[in-house]
Amino acid sequence: MPLRHSIQVGLSFGLTSGVITTLGLVVGLAAGTASRLAVLGGIVTIAVADSLSDALGIHVSEESESVHTHREIWASTFATFASKLLMALSFAVPVLVLDLPAAVLASVAWGIVALATMSYHLARLQGVKAWPVVTEHLAVAATVVVISHYVGRLIASVFA
Repeated sequence: MPLRHSIQVGLSFGLTSGVITTLGLVVGLAAGTASRLAVLGGIVTIAVADSLSDALGIHVSEESESVHTHREIWASTFATFASKLLMALSFAVPVLVLDLPAAVLASVAWGIVALATMSYHLARLQGVKAWPVVTEHLAVAATVVVISHYVGRLIASVFA
């Protein structure tokens, strides 16, 4: 059971971070640059760099608890890295196949579906009502999207 828990920790953290961070990046870069290349480059960069960073963060966090085995710690580390990397890279698909405004909308829709699904599953595992958990997580995502959009626009207006 502890190994399964370690994998769940990594997956839930990686998927959530993959959605929130990448969605904020896509929306912010699109608003600030209107450049498909900048958005795509940002997605790939964050997929690699932030996945490694989050994996190390989980690794250190799990080590600091002093209750996990070496194997459990590495299971959380790898699950975080793999889930964050794949989730972040999934946002490249709309950018590759759609024009940028449509890709941003598709990314927001994909992020909502992915986060809501993960949140629902998490609530069910915890035996709590799903809608408060889903609503809370989507509210955080919406806040990130709105703030990122306006930060991107602000940067564009200051430096353009």
